[in-house]
Amino acid sequence: MALVLLALLIWAGAWALNVWLARQGFRAVKWLVPTIFGLTILLMWELIVRGLDVPLVILPAPSVIAVTFASETDILWADFRQTILKGALGGFIIGCVAAFSVAIVADRSDFLRRGLLPVGNFLAALPIIGTAPILVMWFGFDWQSKAAVVVVMIFFPLLVNTVAGLREATAMQRDLMATYAAGYWQTLWKLRLPAAMPFIFNGLKVATTLALIGAIVAEFFGSPTVGMGFRISTSVGQLALDMVWAEIVVAALAGSAFYGFVAGIERVVTFWHPAQRR
Repeated sequence: MALVLLALLIWAGAWALNVWLARQGFRAVKWLVPTIFGLTILLMWELIVRGLDVPLVILPAPSVIAVTFASETDILWADFRQTILKGALGGFIIGCVAAFSVAIVADRSDFLRRGLLPVGNFLAALPIIGTAPILVMWFGFDWQSKAAVVVVMIFFPLLVNTVAGLREATAMQRDLMATYAAGYWQTLWKLRLPAAMPFIFNGLKVATTLALIGAIVAEFFGSPTVGMGFRISTSVGQLALDMVWAEIVVAALAGSAFYGFVAGIERVVTFWHPAQRR
């Protein structure tokens, strides 16, 4: 119990420190507060698990997860490459290209837009546990089926956001482009696509999360003997929860980096938008 009481004292001290830092005006506060908060959570986790003698199969301590992470880097890298670089990233690229292409076509066809978007909303609501086994049977057990699951998951959210963004330019703005004798493609490139970028990047940021979830979950329904979903499934069966948490750490780091990369591009491309102004 002494370790549990120590964890509570550390939490109270870190809380008071973060409250004090949040009231300060220097710029490093936005990094210090979440960093201290995260380290406090890890330290409390370690102390509580050890103080209460929580079994490894229930919840391993962060130190145990760190040891597994360091000792199994070869396995974790192979799983990362199979699931993230091949399945998630491959499906993300294919889904983005397909969604943007169909959005341009739907933008030019009122019939297609009115008919496709309701169907897209219906298909986007389909559960992954229903579509993933079908796509695995269609495309095989390697990364191609995982990429197909990712494409299905991100296609319609990106399509809906892109079509909505392309209609963001006002009629007055489009009429002004027409007075300059600008054709459809000139108006699209110089007016409508820039106006649609906030919508498009909202869809892209959502798609980064969906891509990782889709690729990992799809591996539960069939994969070669490598991959993050495969490793999590087999490790749970072996009660190796430290390996499961190591894979979760890899997924969290990859997802954060992927989201941050897209958000960084968004700040550069949509620097003019009020949401990006400091």
